[in-house]
This record gives sequence, C-alpha cells and structure tokens, in this order.
Amino acid sequence: MSSLSPWLIVGLGNPGPKYADNRHNVGFMVVERWAEHHATPGTGGPGWKQQFKGRAAVVHAGAGIGRAVVLQPHTFMNLSGQSVRAAADFYDIPLDRIVVVHDEIDFEFGRVALKRGGGHGGHNGLRNIIEHLEKPRFLRVRVGVDRPRHGEVADWVLSDFRGQDALHLGELIDRAEQALTVLVAEGLTLASNKFNQSPPPETASSPSSAS
Repeated sequence: MSSLSPWLIVGLGNPGPKYADNRHNVGFMVVERWAEHHATPGTGGPGWKQQFKGRAAVVHAGAGIGRAVVLQPHTFMNLSGQSVRAAADFYDIPLDRIVVVHDEIDFEFGRVALKRGGGHGGHNGLRNIIEHLEKPRFLRVRVGVDRPRHGEVADWVLSDFRGQDALHLGELIDRAEQALTVLVAEGLTLASNKFNQSPPPETASSPSSAS
C-alpha cells in the first residue's frame, strides 16, 4: 500500500508576510523551492491551492519519486498537526511516506540532516504533528538555523535571517532541497550517508554574523 500512496512533503512555518523571512519559516522556503523544481514543465508552476487548512500542491516528480503532495500548513506553527493530519487522511498516506522539513536550532547554520522518528526537541510544530499523527515515525529534514547567542529562542526563530546568514540563505535552501530529493528518490539510508555525515558548506554562522 505504501508504494501506491503519494508522498506528503510538509514544510513548517507561519503564514503571512510578517513571518515570510523568519528562521522558523525555512521549511516553507525549502518545500516551495522543491515544488517549483519538480512541477511539470509548461504548467506554469506547481498549481498551489488552499486546502487542508494550508497551501497545497500536487506534483508529479518523475521516476524514483512519483506523485507528491506538497503542503505548507497555514494553521500557524503550533497547530501544524491539524493540517498534516487532514492531508494524510484525505490521500491515505502512511507515516513512512510523510516528510516534514523544519528549522533546527540545535544545528549550526548551513547543516542539513535527515532522520526518522524521535522526539520533538521543543519544536512546537513537531510536537503538534506527533500529537495528531499519534506516532513520531515520520521522516524529517532538519535545517540548521543555529541558536541565539543572547535572548530567547522564541524571539530568535521568529526573527529574519541577517548578516552572513541572509547572504547564504539561498545555499542553505538548495542544500536542504537536494537532501529532500535524495530522501524521497533513493531512501533514508543513502540520503543520510550523503548529508548527515558531511560537514556543512562554508556558510556556517560565526558568532558575529548571527547577532
């Protein structure tokens, strides 16, 4: 049954222009880039629609991937699970074909890694998705946004990328998009071997660049 189901690729973030460039929205950025790259040529793009309490598009990504539902929940981060559960139920998608792309404050800027399952690590979007799916064993693409040197984590993730991080944001999104593609096309083991163990490119924040 799994092989007949589409992929559900979820990018986490908050809706609206106020949050568009926040660190917390890097998941939105990655899946939007992925959907644009894998949309059928000549269709004018992925064809986003307002569905499942969010913004969704169905793309046919070709050999090795097949059909994928790309979702940006618009419930705000803390209620992301409502949107994910609605899409998963509608398309009857099992946990092993759900991928969540999210910001990871425990990684330096530039690092990308993949995993299946685990806890939420204090990330409220993941916490709510686990509550709604009832199990944590979905796939994850973790995109490093670093920790704040001073101040509160909530203020940090709800602030925009600045300094060198802003300059290298496109490279980080490209790296995360590549990791996502390898994950769904070739599997977790190969994707992890390629991305988890390799050092991040020379985009990692210095203490001064992320202040």
